[in-house]
Amino acid sequence: MRKLIGCLLLAASQLTWGGAQIYEPLSASVRAVMQKAVSDKASPQIAFGSDAEANAWLGDMSRRLAESIPNAKERLDFLKTVHYEASRAGLDPQMVLGLIQVESRFRKYAISKAGARGYMQVMPFWVREIGSKEQNLFHLKTNLRYGCTILRYYLGQEKGDLYRALGRYNGSLGQSKYPNQVVRAWITSWKYPVRGGQFSRT
Repeated sequence: MRKLIGCLLLAASQLTWGGAQIYEPLSASVRAVMQKAVSDKASPQIAFGSDAEANAWLGDMSRRLAESIPNAKERLDFLKTVHYEASRAGLDPQMVLGLIQVESRFRKYAISKAGARGYMQVMPFWVREIGSKEQNLFHLKTNLRYGCTILRYYLGQEKGDLYRALGRYNGSLGQSKYPNQVVRAWITSWKYPVRGGQFSRT
């Protein structure tokens, strides 16, 4: 009985209370583009102008993230993958960190009440829609690839309006609470000024 209670408590601790993307039929052309985006098997490469810039960003972000991801190697792998997948999708990596903070609090195995999974809280229907059954949404690269691809799609749908795109991502389009939370986390916890600006591939 104690073991069962322990398992239930562990499962409960992995729950996140964010919303979830809502299924909407995709056109054949959009589906093809998104399928190509999530199927690329290239290894993540950090997208900086120099090793010095990469080391500075990784060092700063790693210090900020240490409490949420204590293991240094896991933390470095996570940050490299976030930066690569966000940059690849044309998103600001720091904004993506803010989104992950709000969605899952950096918990790899987080599951929402609606069934969204992993760091970026991706709904399983996306695997059926644009992926393949062997793809695991709890896998770091897979989860971030899907999350960034989906958010990029929503940004296109909303003609670049980040607030509306974030609302779609969370399943709360038209409500301000979630977009405000993400932007607040981005600005207060992850903003990274460099040379008068910030690293961004948008």
